[in-house]
Amino acid sequence: MVAADPKLRTTTSDKPPSAARITQLAADLDDRLSQAIDRIGNLNSETKFIAINAKMEAMRAGGLAGRAFGVVAQAIQKVSKQTADVATTLAEETHQTVVELRQINESLATTVLGDRFANLALVNIDLIDRNLYERTCDVRWWATDSSVVEACASPTQSSLKHVTQRLGQILDAYTVYFDIVLCDLEGRVIANGRPQLFSSAGSCHADKEWFRSALACGSGDQFGFRGMNTSSLVNNQRCLVYSASVRQEGQLRGKPTGVLGVIFRWDALAQTIVERTPLNADEKANARVLIIEPRGRILADTDRCFGESFDIAELAQLMSSPRSFAVLDRSDGRTVIGHARSPGYETYATGWHSFVISRMS
Repeated sequence: MVAADPKLRTTTSDKPPSAARITQLAADLDDRLSQAIDRIGNLNSETKFIAINAKMEAMRAGGLAGRAFGVVAQAIQKVSKQTADVATTLAEETHQTVVELRQINESLATTVLGDRFANLALVNIDLIDRNLYERTCDVRWWATDSSVVEACASPTQSSLKHVTQRLGQILDAYTVYFDIVLCDLEGRVIANGRPQLFSSAGSCHADKEWFRSALACGSGDQFGFRGMNTSSLVNNQRCLVYSASVRQEGQLRGKPTGVLGVIFRWDALAQTIVERTPLNADEKANARVLIIEPRGRILADTDRCFGESFDIAELAQLMSSPRSFAVLDRSDGRTVIGHARSPGYETYATGWHSFVISRMS
């Protein structure tokens, strides 16, 4: 049997230790000291009254008895004054100490909270970076699939049917995507993996950023991209599109023969992450969690203000650091903001910014 460690302590309190609890205890101590000092003041008043009565009795008694009574009365009065002086000094000193304690604790509490919010913001954006890095790998890999290469090289009815089936199989295994589309060099969709859901075949996307950026790549190692948008390829749902050039014989430096685009379910990743940020009940009731682009456009938001611009006076200063926090005193109360910039993963970084914001109750 292992002996219990006498250094270990447990608590059965239903109020776990916290900065707010310390502040409350300091306020309670201040109140109790004030009440105790008030009681001392009341006792002093009674003592003074007794001393006055004693003096009156001394005058009435006269002689030795009166003088003895007078000495006692004077002593009582002196003690009463000293007690009042001590009580006054105690009131002033303890109140100032408690006020300072409360201020220090509140400062420490907001610093700890700001640091935690910055860490949560970093976790959110890091999860997004890591997840989206995989999308760049997927599209470059699938652009070399034999069915994709064959369909671009020889778009016959048989090859297009085969590549449609193959893309559908991929989508069954990778549910993070709305669809996968295959385009010829003119930007026309010649096949997609979910034709039963999205009738994109035959539509032209030569002017789209994801298509043009993929076609401009110097090799199959590179990829194209379009940021958060609503795409007609998936019935105007919010998505990201990653793309890669399809090349002759699947060779990385072969001649381009088409473009493959994978259409990622943006909200299933980012919106889920911001909404599941681990905040306690009090924080969550007053919180807002966002992912934004460098220019401030909102990409994900617990307030669901998608596409709008996030703008506060301190934004530029916060975004200038990889990880930061700020405590803002507004007319409606104190607000704590945690921030983190995309750290990147492997060779990929979104460049986006993550925020966790909560008004202190």
